[in-house]
Amino acid sequence: MLASHSQVFYDPVAMADYETVRQRHVERFAQLQPEYIARIGWPAERLREERERRLRELIRVAKERSRWHQLRLSHIDADSVTEADLPSIPPMTKDDMMQNLEGIWTDRRLTRDAVEAHLDALTDDAYLFDEFHAASSGGSSGTRGVFVYGWDAWVIAYLTFVRFRRRLMLSDPEMGLMAPTVMVAAGKATHMTYAMARTFRGGANVTAVPATLPLPDIVARLNELQPLGITGYPTMMYALAKEAASGHLHIKPRLVGSNSEPLLPEMRRAIEDAWGYPPVNVFGTSEGAAASGCGQSAGMHLGEDTAIFEFVDDSGEPVPPDRRCAKMYVTNLFNHVQPLIRYELTDEATLLDEPCPCGSAMRRIDDIEGRMDDIFTYPGGIVVHPIVFRSQLGHERNIVEYQVRQTAWGAEISVRTLGPVDTAALAAAIERDLTASGLANARVSIFSVESLDRQQTGKLKRFVPLLSV
Repeated sequence: MLASHSQVFYDPVAMADYETVRQRHVERFAQLQPEYIARIGWPAERLREERERRLRELIRVAKERSRWHQLRLSHIDADSVTEADLPSIPPMTKDDMMQNLEGIWTDRRLTRDAVEAHLDALTDDAYLFDEFHAASSGGSSGTRGVFVYGWDAWVIAYLTFVRFRRRLMLSDPEMGLMAPTVMVAAGKATHMTYAMARTFRGGANVTAVPATLPLPDIVARLNELQPLGITGYPTMMYALAKEAASGHLHIKPRLVGSNSEPLLPEMRRAIEDAWGYPPVNVFGTSEGAAASGCGQSAGMHLGEDTAIFEFVDDSGEPVPPDRRCAKMYVTNLFNHVQPLIRYELTDEATLLDEPCPCGSAMRRIDDIEGRMDDIFTYPGGIVVHPIVFRSQLGHERNIVEYQVRQTAWGAEISVRTLGPVDTAALAAAIERDLTASGLANARVSIFSVESLDRQQTGKLKRFVPLLSV
């Protein structure tokens, strides 16, 4: 659904009730789901044709309705553009996006103040103008991003994230699409994964369990629910696999998924040892880029019908298959409300060059690299997931970057800001979340800084644990 309301203004009286709008969205999800699962089996040529058809639509909308993109794309002919023309377009960074949001958005109802006010007010999933979904993310980069999705774009993003898992559910006679599934992840409505699970409940039997709860509480909830499917952050899935191995967690899932963080080899082994199934890993971003495991091989299939992926080195030059890239340029082909064209993602990945035994022509990448030391362990074995910090820090509009250093009873946090931040209130909110995670008498200090200390590579270690507790 393209935004076409150039002079429409917010009228709260005219807004429909949430549940009425959500049910229409669930119906749209049910309509599109068979097609997007079937796309997994499309041949490479059909995938390419679909990408280029969507690319022309995207460029046309961006040139007509996005003030920021008009100059950037002035040399591109929307009627004839192909993937081969993309390198002539300058890359787009998160800083570019955040500094020019109102010029990028293609619907004039969307203003920075309106979207930020909507995000500030969220306590559960909610629509903006009965049509849009907004999400904010601190992400693993620690740099805040704000993303607005149109009606169909929200559905397509969710389907791109979950379709390989749902194909596996369909192929298992003991599961089916409505098998009880638990998502152990973000517990705030500003997070995309939480909001999507809430939007499309009814279309999928998913229960969200916040990863910010104390680990014993999560274990108890899972023991109560007895899900046939379980998915969540790899760091959390790894911790739960250890709980299963120790005899505390008594579930027998037939589908195990992981998403939103690097899945390291030791995590993959522990999860498979605990439940007998390899994890179906998903690389999903707030920008709408996605790749998913298929359950038949390592690595993840790129969503090549919904995005264009370019793998490049530090200088932006193409990187061949089987060599790790320094970053990716991603073009989201389906969200016309916030066009992201050659958007820079600083995730390191390797494009795999061999075909997959599952038969999908969608190319694969290896599991995203990263570290598992972002989890903090406090005295007494209290485990705190980084989402506890990301949830609050990523929600604050004037924080552009942060670094969290663990202390014996909490954390010291350095923040780089673009405007005023109530650091005392923010510290108090994080202290409350740490206490809810099981850390009694948590203490948090937040300091504004001009710059953050980086490693020799130039990369920032976002979470710095104590060497010993």
